[in-house]
Amino acid sequence: MSDSSKNKIMINQNKLLIVFGGIALAVFVVIVIWWNQKKIIDINGSSLVSPSVVDKMGIITGTKCTNGDGRLFSVMMPSDPETRPLSGIAQADMVFEMPVTPGGITRMMAVFQCEQPEKIGSIRSAREDFIPLAAGLKSIYAHWGGERSALTRLNAGVLDNLDALTNKGGAFYRAAGIKAPHNGFTSYERLANASELLKYEPKNSFAGYPHDDKKPNRNLSNLVDGIDIDFDTIYDVKWTYNPESNTYSRSRGGRPEIDKNNNQTVTASVVAVVHTTWTPLAGQYINVRVSGVGALEVYQNGVIITGTWQKATAVDSKLFFYDHEGKEIKFTPGKIWVEIAAK
Repeated sequence: MSDSSKNKIMINQNKLLIVFGGIALAVFVVIVIWWNQKKIIDINGSSLVSPSVVDKMGIITGTKCTNGDGRLFSVMMPSDPETRPLSGIAQADMVFEMPVTPGGITRMMAVFQCEQPEKIGSIRSAREDFIPLAAGLKSIYAHWGGERSALTRLNAGVLDNLDALTNKGGAFYRAAGIKAPHNGFTSYERLANASELLKYEPKNSFAGYPHDDKKPNRNLSNLVDGIDIDFDTIYDVKWTYNPESNTYSRSRGGRPEIDKNNNQTVTASVVAVVHTTWTPLAGQYINVRVSGVGALEVYQNGVIITGTWQKATAVDSKLFFYDHEGKEIKFTPGKIWVEIAAK
């Protein structure tokens, strides 16, 4: 073989080495970038898994939630028969229900984080005894006006709130074809946009609730398949356990509770019954005690857990749920309803 032929072969080999070397370097760079996105190394050398790799969890539900670090919205909703079915109620992560009159007429506060309904309502007025519950969740409180004492506290800045009477940020609207006052609605997107315009903190700061997906042993001492909440007759609530889905289906006034948005039956993984007292207010309303200590039953996995609820007097203190041994109850993952039975 001539010297010129040998030189050509060597040149071609060098070119191939350069090409393959370039490909190998490119692959290495891609791997490094991917690895750095997957893990973040802190100053101590330990690895922290990036949120883009691990799914976020809902602080209320304990289930996968793309908005797991988003701040909660607590929205006032009615129980009036004329407003049924409600829109968005089945999509709430947590719902509080309590009487607002001596006769047992109830009102609800639906809490949203993970699911973001396109329609929520109708919307109702603020009540003073719901304010500590909303504040305890570090949430943004959404309402349509309110009783005088409640508005006084809200206007004093006790917690971030969105009021449809002033409608700053345009969160609320009147739906056509529905008679007032039952035609007030909002959406998750509207609430979020209005909160941004008002410069409210968008990130969650509530500690959340502990969860455990292990099912306990069911026996005759703790087995409960139905829960009855005695409000006024047309407001009476019944929850029925479904072992196949491990959830409780809600009915009200003898009829299944349906969400108007999707025609789905309202269900919950956990139903907590909080026992407390109320005192009369001027006029036809009552004030329900939501701070202090009281008896509690928690229903989940088809069984009952007895214990106590506790909330400090600070308006933004967390509402705790303890078992009979004084340990914080770990909820089964899923939606939570808190039924406040006041006498």
